[in-house]
Amino acid sequence: MKLLVISHTEHYRLPDETIAGWGPTIRELDELTLLFDEVTHIACLHDTPAPKSAMPYTSGKVRFVGIPPYGGPGWRNKLAILTTAPQIIATVFRELRKSDVFQFRAPTSMGVYLIPLLSLFTRRKGWFKYAGNWVEERPPLSYAIQRGWLVQMQKRKVTINGRWPNQPGHLLSFENPCLDEKETRQARQAATNKTYNDKLIIAFAGGLNPGKGIIQLLEAFMVSPKIADQISELIIAGDGPLRPELEKRAAQLPIKVTFRGFLNRTQLEAVYAAAHIICLPSDSEGFPKVIAEGAAYGCIPVVTDVSAIGQYIKHGETGFLLPGNRPEQIAAALEELVNNRAALPVIAQRARQMAELFTYERYRQRIAAEILRIE
Repeated sequence: MKLLVISHTEHYRLPDETIAGWGPTIRELDELTLLFDEVTHIACLHDTPAPKSAMPYTSGKVRFVGIPPYGGPGWRNKLAILTTAPQIIATVFRELRKSDVFQFRAPTSMGVYLIPLLSLFTRRKGWFKYAGNWVEERPPLSYAIQRGWLVQMQKRKVTINGRWPNQPGHLLSFENPCLDEKETRQARQAATNKTYNDKLIIAFAGGLNPGKGIIQLLEAFMVSPKIADQISELIIAGDGPLRPELEKRAAQLPIKVTFRGFLNRTQLEAVYAAAHIICLPSDSEGFPKVIAEGAAYGCIPVVTDVSAIGQYIKHGETGFLLPGNRPEQIAAALEELVNNRAALPVIAQRARQMAELFTYERYRQRIAAEILRIE
């Protein structure tokens, strides 16, 4: 059985001509080759150097088909959403004829025209994966159009983050996978050896942009001297446009702040193994994989209560929820955490159990049973 995946995932050509793309998506598609004989991935191919977050496919069973990039700041990039549409549509329907099943990954600008076309003009079995915040109150117009079509005009299955009131039957609540069996075992061992009695290490993993709340996290240490006394280090894994400003702010803080930049999976696992807390005070998310990844390693989540996050992170039970991402709200949650030292091992253990919902094995089993109807 052959799977066609259609996404806007950024891909790049390495110096040796190998194709590499955004690591979490690449890993997920490699894992799907254990369920499908072949996976074809239609996605954007950029002609710029690959960032450190890009990685090549490793399964040998993923075939990449490039489409031109589109979208972004500036009117030329916005116009590209329209000018690239004919080529993208032709590519998608050509590859559909070679495939048995398709997955379309939304939201993305091309979804405005591809979701209706896939809904109306192909009989291929398939499903849609909506990876964003399903209940976002003020989404971009194109996202709102895609979400509305997937709810009202779609009979195929749609996987979403979280469970919501009055959810139609074709909307399936799926966890976003991020852990294979080997990683789960390694994480469990690392978590077992972790203690929470001394000064704690906080990890942040994500893009260094305003929406991730990283500025507010740094400011929280100025709001509360108490947490600064209880934290030995803040490790920031990721990169982005805010990094120069963040480095200046970090130099003024009463704690050690280490900027690691983009990390590969092995390097990121070492950060999780060292840290006691994974903090992600984002404005909006679906369900970030780094929450489950960190929790598997015994990192207690301190995260914003947005989208489906609060359905997995229960305050004081599997982590600590932020009602918002203002510095004083982050500081208050961290103070509550350090004031409950005796409870931290139990909270971490519950978080590890929650993380086991996010394994690739479970993801494949659910696709087979609930989408493909394979017993």
